[in-house]
Amino acid sequence: MLTAATPAEQHAAAERDPLRVLIVGAGIAGVTLAGLLRRQGLHPVLLERAEERSVHAGYMLALMPMVDPVLDELSAHERYRSASVPFDRYRIRSHTGRLLRDDSMGSVLARYGDYRGLDRASLIEVLSTGGVPVAFGTTVSALHEHEDGIRATITGDALEQELEFDVVVIADGMHSRTRALALRGRGVQTVDTGWGGWVAWAPADDDPGRGEELWGDGFFVGSYPVPGRIGVFVGGPNDETAAGPGAFVARIRAGLRHDAPRIDAALDAVATADEPYYWPMADCRAGTWRAGRAVLLGDAAAGFMPTAGIGAGMAMESAGVLAAALRGARPAEVPDRLAEYERRQRPRVESAQDNSRALARLMFRRGRLFAALRDAAARVVSVGVALGPIRRLLETAPAPLARTTPEGRPVSEEGRSRSR
Repeated sequence: MLTAATPAEQHAAAERDPLRVLIVGAGIAGVTLAGLLRRQGLHPVLLERAEERSVHAGYMLALMPMVDPVLDELSAHERYRSASVPFDRYRIRSHTGRLLRDDSMGSVLARYGDYRGLDRASLIEVLSTGGVPVAFGTTVSALHEHEDGIRATITGDALEQELEFDVVVIADGMHSRTRALALRGRGVQTVDTGWGGWVAWAPADDDPGRGEELWGDGFFVGSYPVPGRIGVFVGGPNDETAAGPGAFVARIRAGLRHDAPRIDAALDAVATADEPYYWPMADCRAGTWRAGRAVLLGDAAAGFMPTAGIGAGMAMESAGVLAAALRGARPAEVPDRLAEYERRQRPRVESAQDNSRALARLMFRRGRLFAALRDAAARVVSVGVALGPIRRLLETAPAPLARTTPEGRPVSEEGRSRSR
């Protein structure tokens, strides 16, 4: 679990570490990295802008098997399985609600590992089991790199303080405010589809391992399994969803011609939800991931749309690669280790993001003719074919970085000194 601790308390615990690490953002990427570094014997300082009560805002996640090595490193795999459900089958319906395909997900991905569904709050609990200290309501207002390290100005609770670190990891999301402090004006590319939608929860039904989607003419309905309930997303063009969930759901129902109980339950969930969360379908991609001793992680580096169901998994995988890159590093080696992390992981993340963007171009469209042609293609394209790009990522998963110095010498557990 996440446990409240001030920046000063956390920094005092880290002061004698061979590498002093600051992580900005206690989302999936930041908490994963904090847990992995703590397994290495470090005491990373973790900050979170949100207040404690709002950190665990929930939505559904489907995690691909690229998360398995990280969960194993955290000794969290059994807790993960207990907190999640298998995502075994995928069903897709036409723009009028007719069933097009019902495919097995398990048979496609079984050789790589688990594909499971859970909510964000449960995943944070799994990743932080054993306790991960975090300073809530706290952020970074300035970064100053100098010869011996990087100084962060930390602000929160009407208190401002300056603390010294060897590396700063920026993991505070797609709309990161800290990213600009490190990149100093270097560009961040964004893709905005002009669509968005509401997230809600529907009651569990008698097929808890099934995900189901309807790609409509100017709308999208998706439902995804988590323990005890079904996560729902209903979306469309922003100019139409502006009418509100009730009116938009009524517009969708008017165009359906076939009985689809799961889709009907999803529409009910959004129409009756109390202030459902609205999720804009946009993403971002930073032109570079690092600047000196500061580095981007997770959505701050590449924020995903949920179209491929892979963003959270890639954030966890990236945290694993970064933790491996920092293992055994002396302060003077940090820039080289961060460069190696970016060299290894950025192409994988951007490849996954390209796939997500390609799916968005298929899903977020208006026009009856296009919807009919898309239905015809979905009728003959199996989920195994559709998952081809993700399967290639799983087949080329990154091996852990060797525990060596930049000169190729093994790093021993003993005798690591602070090199300035």
